[in-house]
Amino acid sequence: MKNMPEGPSIVILKEAVQSFKGKEVVRAKGNTKKLDTELFVGDTIIDFKSWGKHFLICFQKYSIRIHFMLFGSYRINEHKDTPARLSLQFADGELNFYACSVQLIEKPLNELYDWTTDVMSNHWNANKALLKLKAKPDMMVCDALLDQHIFSGVGNIIKNEVLFRIQVHPESRVGKLPLEKIKELVSEAVSYSFEFLDWKKEFTLKKHWLAHTKTICPRDLVPFHKAYLGKTNRRSFFCTLCQELYM
Repeated sequence: MKNMPEGPSIVILKEAVQSFKGKEVVRAKGNTKKLDTELFVGDTIIDFKSWGKHFLICFQKYSIRIHFMLFGSYRINEHKDTPARLSLQFADGELNFYACSVQLIEKPLNELYDWTTDVMSNHWNANKALLKLKAKPDMMVCDALLDQHIFSGVGNIIKNEVLFRIQVHPESRVGKLPLEKIKELVSEAVSYSFEFLDWKKEFTLKKHWLAHTKTICPRDLVPFHKAYLGKTNRRSFFCTLCQELYM
């Protein structure tokens, strides 16, 4: 699996590794320098969780947090020729993670994570997201969608597609959007994330992109603009005719 910056891909990973729940780690290794892999040997995985772009491997007294950044990858029951950042081996299988950030978490996850901000979670709270958006009126909407404290799991693809769907220019200021448009922003961030999940499982995700990496607006048939916008400085693809600029 390659390039996993968005939450739905982490949900797919979480579903794919469920057979390792309740399994004992018989060997652990890796080139991570942030933790001692020997700690995991003889311990049993009790659960797997996801929060936005974080993949969490849960043991009784601690958890491992894996963040795939932009270029991380994993292999289940197989491995690459290159050394793994972390490799967990079991009596009947293995999990291997590459080019990612690995961190040991010793506090209870409920003390560190607000599950209500995860757009893929059953605990997602849209009202909280609305309140956080209203508290940041000067923020560009392109930055707001990528703010993991508001929309945990939303990445650049979802950002571009959601803004095209709701016809909002990425440089629009949150405080200038009508209330109904803000509600639409919140709603579509979740809806598109679950559609992303379905398309990713079908291996048809790119076929459904209307704006991300595209050159022509499918609504107006004019060239898209491409720019690195906002404090996040991520690529935005947008149409200046149908995506209104709220300033």
